[in-house]
Amino acid sequence: MGSGYLAIRYSVQTIPPLVTAGIRFSIAGSILFAWAWARGHRPKREQWIGGAILGALFFLISHGLLYWAQQTVASGLAAVLIATEPMFIMVFGWLAGQQKISRPSALGIALGVLGVALLTGNELLMKNSSPADLAAVLLAAAIWSVGVVILPKLRLPEHALLRTAIPLLCGAAMLLVAAGITGQFQSVHWSDVSLRSVLGLGYLTVFGSVVTLTAYTWLLQQCPPTLVATHTYVNPAVALLLGWLFAGKPLTGRLALASLAILAAIVLIRRGERKESVDLPPPRSRRLSDHSKVVT
Repeated sequence: MGSGYLAIRYSVQTIPPLVTAGIRFSIAGSILFAWAWARGHRPKREQWIGGAILGALFFLISHGLLYWAQQTVASGLAAVLIATEPMFIMVFGWLAGQQKISRPSALGIALGVLGVALLTGNELLMKNSSPADLAAVLLAAAIWSVGVVILPKLRLPEHALLRTAIPLLCGAAMLLVAAGITGQFQSVHWSDVSLRSVLGLGYLTVFGSVVTLTAYTWLLQQCPPTLVATHTYVNPAVALLLGWLFAGKPLTGRLALASLAILAAIVLIRRGERKESVDLPPPRSRRLSDHSKVVT
């Protein structure tokens, strides 16, 4: 199971989900915005509009649904469901005319989902989650994928720090408003918040947002989105390997098989993306500038 999903599960045990997400993204967005501001970067009005659209998709809807569902959905099962993200990105990208669906990419996505399912097979058999909870996680993956596909059409800063900070701040503001409207702020008993929830929230803020989201945003400017989304396959494998290194958990044949499936998935998706880039006709004109980025 992915460490991020486990941290979310711990956080929402004693802090309401919208409050947890709102605090996480408010702190992370403020840190990144202050950092970018100190380096001389200033956002424009149209960039705030683009950030608000992306913030609504990525954070208010997608993360809001995920946090809500993980009150009951096991972290391993959530990792499996979120691993459908590359499939959604590929389908939505195809519908938007941004990419073709090659056989290697389609096979790679299927292998990746299989690999994650093998890693978390025991949790797939748990009956604690309702169909509505599972549908919420799948919808979260789909909405995130919509944001990834429309991202190249939005006016956002080129600088990675500011490009990450603006959607974070916009999404955080929406989440905090939603938490107030739904009464989640009133239901918080701060004296009852556990240390585990606080540590989980801190982990998500620093590593899950400030570090990871900045790297993710930068990668989306450099690489095909379907390839970037393969991180959803790798996270559970990394978590299990860390458990072997630091917690003495045994390495099993299932882990080895799943790891091979995930590695094969990434190779196939990469090969498929290369094939698509070769098959697509070159644009009639292209601005040869350091600031022009084409995401396919």
